[in-house]
Amino acid sequence: MSDDSWDIAPLAFNADSTLLALKRFIRDQHLLTERSEGWLLAGNLVMTLAVDGATVKAQLARRPARTPEWDSYTLKSAPDARKLQDEIKRRLLRWRGDE
Repeated sequence: MSDDSWDIAPLAFNADSTLLALKRFIRDQHLLTERSEGWLLAGNLVMTLAVDGATVKAQLARRPARTPEWDSYTLKSAPDARKLQDEIKRRLLRWRGDE
């Protein structure tokens, strides 16, 4: 048996392009409105995104409210970004059902 290894390095994480991709994804959902401080749903701040060095910091509200409880996410890789996209979809569906 050969000693061939599959040492394939993952692509380098680019925080700026990931932030742009997340913003595009959120716009495509057609439910949230972008404002300078973050993303609003029916006038309530529900999400913030920011680049912090080589990572993307995200805060996602547990439910829309004037003073929401936040869940914080630190994105360091492409799989982290996909997990956040899935969570955003889940919450938007839940929030849409709560209306």
